[in-house]
Amino acid sequence: MIHGFIQITDTHIVGPGTLVCGRSDTAQALRRAVETINAKLPLWEGIDCAIVTGDLTDHGTPEEYAHFLSIMDDLALPWIAIPGNHDQRAPMRAALSDAPWMPRTGPLHWVRDFGAFSVIGLDTLLEGAHHGMLCEEGMDFLDTTLAAIGDQPAIVATHHPFMHAGLPAMDADNLRNGAAMITRLGAHRGPVRMLSGHVHRAVTGQIGRVTCQIAPATCHAVLTDHRTGPAPHLVLEPGAVTVHRWLDQPGAGLVSEVIPTGLFPGPWPFEA
Repeated sequence: MIHGFIQITDTHIVGPGTLVCGRSDTAQALRRAVETINAKLPLWEGIDCAIVTGDLTDHGTPEEYAHFLSIMDDLALPWIAIPGNHDQRAPMRAALSDAPWMPRTGPLHWVRDFGAFSVIGLDTLLEGAHHGMLCEEGMDFLDTTLAAIGDQPAIVATHHPFMHAGLPAMDADNLRNGAAMITRLGAHRGPVRMLSGHVHRAVTGQIGRVTCQIAPATCHAVLTDHRTGPAPHLVLEPGAVTVHRWLDQPGAGLVSEVIPTGLFPGPWPFEA
């Protein structure tokens, strides 16, 4: 049986009628993502839920979380979330207090068993900072969860990546103590992968035996600029979501596909 989920990240919702940086209509971008997912779900076998990997809002205000929830109400899937550096833990917890996965106190860590694999959501928010840190409680949660799942494949979801994307302005704000996490994942008996957001681009790399994957945002992108020195810049490239499906067959495992949001002409058969 196929199981999978859709990764949504960096939605950066602000108040109704407001543009991020006066340029990016993040609410319309999220609506477009929801419409795309709903339209394509009949074609995607085994999708169980969506996972939002942080920066649900741009400033972490109750108004922004209410706006985010009003858009996500139209998604034809249950969803889970972890905070990013633009979120605020207390307002996020209050807005999502009815969610069964939401911890009542402390960091917003959780685990979901998909049968063929487990996803471990880790809260890397360090309030007041752009970079991420996994607290001691988070390291303990990771240790306990990895021990409990034995040799089951483990997918860790964080907002901040540890892998450098080659964009110096963004790499400066990575997960500062991610090496300790990678060590733990490298020692896990089953296959491992780390999924993140934050960079607003699709980037994949390998650290030891841990595949590290950064997903693109639903809204604006960060300019691909490999020079050291310039500040990051926003560009209005097409948004995207990432579909992750576990295919239990040789040459497969967790297969990930970036899907641009929007409804496009087609499909047509490959015929003249």
